[in-house]
Amino acid sequence: MRGGGMGVTIADVASRAGVSKTTVSRVLNGKGEINENTVLKVRKAISELGYVPSAGAVGLARGTTQMIGMLVPDMAWAWAGIVQAVVETLEAEGFGLRMLTWNRGEESLRRLGLQVAAKSFDGLLVIEPEGAMGYITELHEAGLPVVLIDDRFQRPGFPYVATTNREGGAQAARHLLEIGRRRPLVVTGPEAFGCTRERLDGFVDVYAEAGIEIGQHSIIPGDFDFERCRSAVARARADGVEFDSVFAHNDPSAAGVLAALHEAGLWVPQDVAVVGFDDLEMASYTYPALTTIRQPMREMGEAAARLLLDHVRGSPKAAPSCIVPTSLVIRGSTLQPGLN
Repeated sequence: MRGGGMGVTIADVASRAGVSKTTVSRVLNGKGEINENTVLKVRKAISELGYVPSAGAVGLARGTTQMIGMLVPDMAWAWAGIVQAVVETLEAEGFGLRMLTWNRGEESLRRLGLQVAAKSFDGLLVIEPEGAMGYITELHEAGLPVVLIDDRFQRPGFPYVATTNREGGAQAARHLLEIGRRRPLVVTGPEAFGCTRERLDGFVDVYAEAGIEIGQHSIIPGDFDFERCRSAVARARADGVEFDSVFAHNDPSAAGVLAALHEAGLWVPQDVAVVGFDDLEMASYTYPALTTIRQPMREMGEAAARLLLDHVRGSPKAAPSCIVPTSLVIRGSTLQPGLN
């Protein structure tokens, strides 16, 4: 087995199967009447060589399978709300779901290519395809309906569903200002992510409008990670950074912030108020329960599924993209007992 993936050509497949390149192309596109044994030989060669079809080889001739593919980074619980909404929406429309993960890089891409070549689904939903956007864009340009579910400001040339990250940051800032917090600490997500920049910009701008400048010493990286955020807050305190509130760029980060504050003997929210982002299920289970910016996962999943089905069906009313708004959810990490 060569296992060359993207390096394997259609000519290699033809040679292995003992057929012409035209025959391989016809098998990939499902065009013309081809002997069943020939089809099996070509598909066997594709599997053995690890051939990932180019979008041009896949072509536009696609039958209907009543299946939708969904590519996710991994099977982590963070996507549960989106996936459940997708499943429910598709089932109501008579479609099934085929899950694919993007956790093995080139091998995952090869599997995706094989699924596309086999016409295993009518369209593809994608969450945060790190390193695969080029190939996915190519597939879409060749005729495969694709919708990206994204909060990291990847704006491709095909439909996407996103949320209002900048406004979410602004909502967090306005809430903290309303409860009198004028010295915030911001624990950011990964610097390369667009959502990190948007959440930070929205937050900083609202404080600037209130005449309060948030200095760089009050903006610390957290990388969306519980332990890193706990350590970052501890270091900020050791460095003498004064703050009466924290805006963390996701809920696991906010949980790390809560842990650091508890370890330091500080009371939440009396000493320090904390706001997260996402409104994951865990936000209700922290102590105190977490005030957060709700990123509407279920609504995003449903909107993406409906948007993709519209494009699969060729509906003239299919929207180019969809933005689902965030909202503030107030809980105990900013609201002191007995106060409205």
